[in-house]
Amino acid sequence: MSILKSENTFPLIAKTIAGLEDVLAAELETLGATDVMKLNRAVSFTGGAEMMYKVNYACRTALRILKPLFHFEILEQKDLYEKIYEFPWEDYLDAEHSLAIDAVISYTVFTNSQFVAQRSKDAIVDRLRDKLGTRPSVDLENPDLKVNVHLFKDSCTVALDSSGQSMHRRGYRKSTGPAPINEVLAAGLVKLSEWDTVTPLFDPMCGSGTILIEAAMLAKHMPAGFFREEWGFMKWRDFDATLWEKVKNDANALITEMTVKMHGSDRAERAIESARENLRFTSLYDEITLEVKTFEDTFPPFEKGFIISNPPYDERLEIEDSLVFYKMIGDTLKRKYAGYTAWLISSDLESIKFIGLRPSRRIPVFNGPLECRFLKFDLFAGKKGYQDSAVQPA
Repeated sequence: MSILKSENTFPLIAKTIAGLEDVLAAELETLGATDVMKLNRAVSFTGGAEMMYKVNYACRTALRILKPLFHFEILEQKDLYEKIYEFPWEDYLDAEHSLAIDAVISYTVFTNSQFVAQRSKDAIVDRLRDKLGTRPSVDLENPDLKVNVHLFKDSCTVALDSSGQSMHRRGYRKSTGPAPINEVLAAGLVKLSEWDTVTPLFDPMCGSGTILIEAAMLAKHMPAGFFREEWGFMKWRDFDATLWEKVKNDANALITEMTVKMHGSDRAERAIESARENLRFTSLYDEITLEVKTFEDTFPPFEKGFIISNPPYDERLEIEDSLVFYKMIGDTLKRKYAGYTAWLISSDLESIKFIGLRPSRRIPVFNGPLECRFLKFDLFAGKKGYQDSAVQPA
């Protein structure tokens, strides 16, 4: 077993959504992380406690930040229990603390992640019972220590989850409509679009406003965790409250005034009300204008601008005729939005062909289990810009 000692710096892993690895790696480098390396749905890097706190607070495209503790090889199933039992867990928690295990497995001798989580939990609590005479409780909702067990082939990595709850839970979304987009994905789409934070932004199918809020926070340099109150590392024995306050204060000092114009619309009044409630909570209510209107009835809110939107698609919301719906999107873009750059995400890879415009970029990305394409359309004035009648998604 290889134990990873925590000195001034230590290895860390940022988990993310498939398709956002490049964006996350760039963001970590901007935040000052070193030894950045892209993995599958994750990015590894090196940093100390200050960097771990900073990435948790400021990073927009990470789902959680893991601190690996040790690695070992699994040749047979009993190795899992034995190796995890050998680790000095009494240095990290005692009987008064609660515990939760998150297990991820692929191509291993195990076929059930719940079984791996159960055996890992047994090993930890048995170790503490043998060393301390009592065992900690299990709390799946809000544990004092959340442990991540990752098995890939014959390799096992055990890590502490420094984030606690997923980092997509920003704390600002007080109201949602049906099928809201994940905040991390929304932030990732804004970054993938290479929006410059200066060009006016419009989301014509904005739902509860997540893309607009994430874009506004980016434009204001507001940390992704600004509205969140709890993190997993706050319950660790070595939590440095003074350092944590310094990290927050340093990040908050970079927040600027909102200068870019933003507008959102949606056909559902309920969605717009949800968006307004969320904007009130974030103090962005006066910065982003909203209206109830179907996309085909909208008019450009700015002379030129950016569109970033997550149209509803059949897996999430019922649409009577998705082909007609996507044709309407294309027709509206052609007729009304010359001079705009439009980015749309969809998992309906057949229906998006009926937009009737050729995208200049196609980026694969996942929305939960759904494989999607994030498509860029450069909307030039005149017929030349619309000569292509169909899209062939990658």
